[in-house]
Amino acid sequence: MLKGLGNLGDMGKMMKAARDMQSKMAEATEELHKITVTGESGAGLVKATCTAKGELTALSIDPSIFNADDREVVEDLILAAIKDAQKRAADRMQEEIGKITSSMGLPADMKLPF
Repeated sequence: MLKGLGNLGDMGKMMKAARDMQSKMAEATEELHKITVTGESGAGLVKATCTAKGELTALSIDPSIFNADDREVVEDLILAAIKDAQKRAADRMQEEIGKITSSMGLPADMKLPF
């Protein structure tokens, strides 16, 4: 039917694969909003929770660190916990995307737009 046109006969298969990939990516994006990770600093005195997309959802601070003289230390601990949570979120997002890409036969470390 499409003899002589090379691989154009596979166009339908390619379009279906593209639609399947788009559907899986949409599902993955939704899942990333549900997955949470927690970063911490000060041996757990400050904890920050993020979604795997990096959205900060909670911050927990042990009351024992509140001292007016140590304000800068507390601020640094809060910032460190948030950065730790964001790093863990980014790592978890790559892990989840890697699962999807490898299930589709793509390299697990392939960077996709999220």
